Amino acid sequence: MSASIRILLADDHQIVRQGLRRIIEENPDMAVVGEANDGRQAIQMALDEKPDVIVMDLSMPQMNGIEAIRQITRRLPTVKILVLSMYSEDSYVVQVLEAGAKGYLLKDSADAELVQAIQAVEGGKSFFSPLISRILLDEYVRQLQEKGGTDRFELLTEREREILQLIAEGKTSKEAAELLNISASTVDTHRAHIMEKLDLHNPYEVVLYAVRKGLIS
Repeated sequence: MSASIRILLADDHQIVRQGLRRIIEENPDMAVVGEANDGRQAIQMALDEKPDVIVMDLSMPQMNGIEAIRQITRRLPTVKILVLSMYSEDSYVVQVLEAGAKGYLLKDSADAELVQAIQAVEGGKSFFSPLISRILLDEYVRQLQEKGGTDRFELLTEREREILQLIAEGKTSKEAAELLNISASTVDTHRAHIMEKLDLHNPYEVVLYAVRKGLIS
């Protein structure tokens, strides 16, 4: 019986990849299908193997992880990317989410959280280490202060709140429509209303907002 979650590891340190493989393959539902030691190799192996999840380091030779994420998500939009990094600075977190990653895990918590994080992003949810969640919260508050605005969550209808969470979890309009038993075009209409009411402009801002409201962790 083959594993249900196929994973590509991208890190330039072999000892790190070996440790990650050991943790992952203790779970019978997961299998490592490839290992890349730089960003360019990660892109090629992603195209060849089409994994479900890529665990991606940021600091790699030839091409850094952020640029590799951008290229992979553009060419393989269904592949979920989980960043595993030692960096916790807000600039890295912001760039990673804008590039299209679904989760951000710090290396010092990988032993305890790696399997949970992989399961979350593969299932269409976001996953952040607790410190990263706090950074996202601080970033959201800073942006709100810069805009001089207030939180307008109460303006959303019950249906819009449901759709906001599904969007933040990475669901497409079609997937959200199937879950709610409505049409995809209706979901798109609600999405537009949500973005307008909350003054959000892109998927990254939606994730920030959802973390702030505790809709996703």
